Amino acid sequence: MASRIAIRKGALPIGIFDIIGPVMVGPSSSHTAGAVHLGLFARALLDEVPVQADIRLHGSFHYTGEGHGTRLALLAGILGLAPDDERIPDACRLAAACRLTYQFNPIDLGDVHPNSARITLCSPSHTVSIDGSSLGGGKISVWRLNHFPVDLNGIYPTLILVHQDHPGVVAKVTGELAKDGLNIAAMKVYRTHREGDALMCIELDQTPHVKLLETLKGFQNIFDVRFIPKIIKD
Repeated sequence: MASRIAIRKGALPIGIFDIIGPVMVGPSSSHTAGAVHLGLFARALLDEVPVQADIRLHGSFHYTGEGHGTRLALLAGILGLAPDDERIPDACRLAAACRLTYQFNPIDLGDVHPNSARITLCSPSHTVSIDGSSLGGGKISVWRLNHFPVDLNGIYPTLILVHQDHPGVVAKVTGELAKDGLNIAAMKVYRTHREGDALMCIELDQTPHVKLLETLKGFQNIFDVRFIPKIIKD
């Protein structure tokens, strides 16, 4: 556990690693560690080995990212490497060895954090897309998942369920979590329209068992269940 430092009277306590950044391959916690974490989040959401990656860079990720190693860091996370993995500089070679095709292009995501990207990953059976930002110190904010607005940070193990907006679905899911002794840290539900597609994001204090995920997948009105492990390590 990092020691806690109050930087001024009345301020919220912050950790020493919030100041100097996490253990990582440099040069920048924003452009390296945070970028790796965004890549790891996208890969976990795909839940399969990606074969194609379309990476769109916004703001300083595009303009200064090459010199800061942002492209390598994003690609490394997509490949499943941690921020302190010494193979990050070899991410392009590793991608070729894994037969992962990829491309980088600029994008304007609007009035968002300058260190932002849209990552779209494809496997033979699935395609997922996230919009996210690197906030500094390795922290991230994922604010769009496919076509849904979200608010996720990779700090907690997270369940993501695509379902029909139908009475009782949320109750059934939370009931199963309670039966397994899982505590909900935060939960948000988004929908396209009434009785249309909906997205349930549940951040947990514990990691759910695989058996629970299979149970949830079998529920009526639930179309897809994904699990994002804790991305930001203590």
